[in-house]
Amino acid sequence: MSDVTELDTVKTQKGQSQLEQLKALTTVVADTGDFGTLKEYAPRDATTNPTLILKAAQKPEYNHLIDKAVGEFRGSNLSRDQALPAILDYVLVLFGLEILKIIPGRVSTETDAKLSFDTEALIDKARHFIHLYEQNGIPKERVLIKIASTWEGIRAAEVLEKEGINCNMTLLFSLPQAIACAEANATLISPFVGRILDWYKANTGKDYSSAEDPGVQSVRTIYDYYKKFGYKTEVMGASFRNKGEILELAGCDLLTISPKLLEELKNSQEPVEQKLSEKAAQQSDLEQHHLDEKRFRYWLNEDAMATEKTAEGIRNFAADTVKLEKLIAEKL
Repeated sequence: MSDVTELDTVKTQKGQSQLEQLKALTTVVADTGDFGTLKEYAPRDATTNPTLILKAAQKPEYNHLIDKAVGEFRGSNLSRDQALPAILDYVLVLFGLEILKIIPGRVSTETDAKLSFDTEALIDKARHFIHLYEQNGIPKERVLIKIASTWEGIRAAEVLEKEGINCNMTLLFSLPQAIACAEANATLISPFVGRILDWYKANTGKDYSSAEDPGVQSVRTIYDYYKKFGYKTEVMGASFRNKGEILELAGCDLLTISPKLLEELKNSQEPVEQKLSEKAAQQSDLEQHHLDEKRFRYWLNEDAMATEKTAEGIRNFAADTVKLEKLIAEKL
């Protein structure tokens, strides 16, 4: 990492909250499906996933969205097994539609984690989501389709991007995943900072400062790699465990932040220093790589953390999708 003097610094205003200072350096995204949170913190974009939608859907104030989705299919000729996934898709889009009434930018809607190793199914699901949004007057430019960063998911994104469907590659824990996403021209990647830290703390027994945090270092490397070699794919740090991780990535293209940490940033006026910049990235000593499937799989396999956390993330998102399906099934 280069010295601060070598950064393309953006001046922040004295007396502003850390959240406002951060917004001058980085696009702030809210990592939530809760509409009240979005109104309070005024992010440009919002991200959702099955876990966040499940959490929101269990709140009484969002029951009407579940009821609306169920009502659309009640009385149809679909069997229960056919109706359930169709209703689930509609629930995800209904949450997205409500979010887009609040934010000026884009919403990320996640594909079913159970499809993470099925390229054609992911493509079909993404097209279906976009069709539902367009039926409700939302252009595809305001939607990001979230796909797990498996080899199959990355190949799906490559096809979708050529069709003008923008993809947010999630469950990303390593440089080879990031490189493959960039070479597929994905719009956005969401490297998971906190989950990387979780793995290292559990496996080393060490505590890490924010600057030494292995999740922070991973995102720095990916950001520098993209900027040095001119990839258009944007980097959105995600899954933060503490405010320090966020501040160490000030200057990243985007950061998606939970309500708790947005509140901490809002309540502090300590100065925020730019940590990442394109100018500093040009001075890194990174080498460029081009990955075919065999090299991708081997490199990823060599990284125990990334292999384990990607698999764990897919399992957990799939489990929460099943819970959401059960919540919907109770309404049928």
